[in-house]
Amino acid sequence: MPKVKTNRVKYPSGWELIEPTLRELEAKMREAENDPHDGKRKCEALWPIFKISHQKSRYIYDLYYRRKEISKELYEFCLDQGYADKNLIAKWKKPGYERLCCLRCIQPRDHNFATTCVCRVPKHLREEKVIECVHCGCRGCASGD
Repeated sequence: MPKVKTNRVKYPSGWELIEPTLRELEAKMREAENDPHDGKRKCEALWPIFKISHQKSRYIYDLYYRRKEISKELYEFCLDQGYADKNLIAKWKKPGYERLCCLRCIQPRDHNFATTCVCRVPKHLREEKVIECVHCGCRGCASGD
């Protein structure tokens, strides 16, 4: 008889420490996805989803790189399972991108004149003091702010 394959995932040690926070953020994500977006612009409906996704990635990034509270094995498990955005975290490690809100803000093809998003402009160089990114609702993620 062939072996029966199961879809059970083996969680690395330390998972029980971060699981409640990740489950709470997943519940918020589900709530944001199901939230009605009546009266909002098309892009505004996605802003809470971007915000929660950023929050999950930042949580895992801080635990591993700043506080050093989780192991490399657990960190890589979280990236592989999709709990955090590995491309966004890769950008956070580079100078000038420490506060990046989302990857769409640095992609020139998504903006007029092949530049980056207005939220990437430092506050002291802006003409308007209060702005919001069209893609994710960020109010400023330039490293110099």
